[in-house]
Amino acid sequence: MDYIIENANILKETKLTKSSLLIKGNHIAAKRDQIHQKNYMKMNAESFIMTPSYVLLDSSIPLNASFQEFRKYMIENFLLKGCTTLLTYIPVSYESDLMKKINDTKTALNSSPIDFLIGVKIPLRLLTPSFIRQCKKEKVPAIFIDVDDLDELEKIPWGWIREALFPYNCPLVPIISNNIKKDAKRALSKWKVIMEIGKIPAILEELSENQPLSLLVLNKIGLYPQKASLLHGAELSYNLFLKGREIMNVDEVALFLYHSNRLVVTVNKGKVIRAGEEVLFKPGYGEYVRVRTPSYFAFS
Repeated sequence: MDYIIENANILKETKLTKSSLLIKGNHIAAKRDQIHQKNYMKMNAESFIMTPSYVLLDSSIPLNASFQEFRKYMIENFLLKGCTTLLTYIPVSYESDLMKKINDTKTALNSSPIDFLIGVKIPLRLLTPSFIRQCKKEKVPAIFIDVDDLDELEKIPWGWIREALFPYNCPLVPIISNNIKKDAKRALSKWKVIMEIGKIPAILEELSENQPLSLLVLNKIGLYPQKASLLHGAELSYNLFLKGREIMNVDEVALFLYHSNRLVVTVNKGKVIRAGEEVLFKPGYGEYVRVRTPSYFAFS
């Protein structure tokens, strides 16, 4: 069904704007200040704050749990939080394990009610051109690097790594190992310098789990703007929060962390999956997202 969402107060990271959206099927066909179409049914969203539905990183999904435990986890950690896409990663110690581990994880997530991406976490020693080429072949959206030795970090042939990543350019993401956590600030500083000098596609900070990933990160892993946005051509996935004075000047992360009690509606690919306290868990509605082009969108 085609219709118009009018007077939508759209919060995009820190900026609140008012727009109208023309909806066709499960996608946004147009986004303008006003849409003057008399033949469409209209939904007035003026009483709400609208955000794109969230993408969360979670490396602790209970893949081997019973269905009831899995269902409970997905509802509490994703559906009730307005998340319709998840990013997880799997530990890989040997290049020969990559395909099997990805396929096993896809199978374990077959009953997911939301879309999912699967990255990999590797030790520094596995960061080789050969392994990266395997990741490119499998369209891995992000390679998480367990940074546990700063001297070894400097010894990696970064020119070869950059060549191996091109042209797919999935980002490298640092995870500072516990054994150098006390020196995390220096480790991240060195990571940033190496990535920038080597012109390596990378995330320069550790990613926080279980809170919305930023637009910059989503773009680097290839999700934005098709997902987690309310732009022309994007899928229709959004949250509605009850509007109130206390949330008119907050950003998306603060809204997510401190005002979840105001979340009343979540729509996933055009279907309402949360209305009030009622949540629709539809096993298998989620799809495995195979990223085509990381860093597709150029931010102005």
